This record gives sequence, C-alpha cells and structure tokens, in this order.
Amino acid sequence: MLEKDIERRMAKMVKDRGGLCYKFTSPGSPGVPDRIVITPDGRVYFVELKTTIGSAQKIQTWRMEEMRKRGAEVRLLKGLDAVKAFVEEVMPK
Repeated sequence: MLEKDIERRMAKMVKDRGGLCYKFTSPGSPGVPDRIVITPDGRVYFVELKTTIGSAQKIQTWRMEEMRKRGAEVRLLKGLDAVKAFVEEVMPK
C-alpha cells in the first residue's frame, strides 16, 4: 500500500470517530509530520506516516525530536496496522 493510501485511510478513520485530520505543511520547514490529528476531546497529535518498509529521513527524525522536546505528541506510524492501532488508542469506540 502506498503512503498516500495509508494517509487517506487514516483521515477517514479519524473522521469516522469524530476527530479532525489535517494535512500538515510548513513552507520553509522541511521534515514536518504529514498530519495533525485532533481527537474529539481536543488532544493533538502530529503524525508521520510511512509504508511498512519505509523509514524516516534524517530531517524528519530531527524535526520530530525537536517537537517532542517541547512537549508535542508526535507519532511515527508504519503501515495500515499501525494506523489502526493508533486510532483505536487515541479514539476508542
């Protein structure tokens, strides 16, 4: 499954549970996570998506660590199974 397909599936899963899933772009700041997920109760997660065989680039790893140092919830999810587990964890039925 392609990364864009995983991203689309995650957006639908989040929406179906009442959350928001925004595409995250930040011109001039390479390596930001792919998506911002906001749960129905207001928790915010920055999510970097990869295929099951994909890996984060150095700039992405650095950017995620910088965000975590400042208290942000940042997740690296590899594959659709990881996305399903994340959605169930942060927005259980």
